[in-house]
Amino acid sequence: MITIAEVEHVALLSRLDLSDEEKRMYAEQLGAILEYAGMLDELDTGNIPPTAHVLPLNNVFREDREGEHLPLEKAMQNAPDREGNFFKVPRIV
Repeated sequence: MITIAEVEHVALLSRLDLSDEEKRMYAEQLGAILEYAGMLDELDTGNIPPTAHVLPLNNVFREDREGEHLPLEKAMQNAPDREGNFFKVPRIV
């Protein structure tokens, strides 16, 4: 069970101003959530290998291949401002 003091601590860290009724409600709800999650401790996982993901994943990226470059004028056509062959951006100091 989560105590009111623990709910107040989490509320302080979250910068939440909770009423006394909300503190009681959240203490009850969070306690129920933790109790439900505690059921996982009862599972026998001794013969289950650790995994990073439940589904087998394959890399879907293609191999890098050299291709045609975008022509300079096409690349610069939507530039809001340019200086020669470069994008011109505001100075940030």
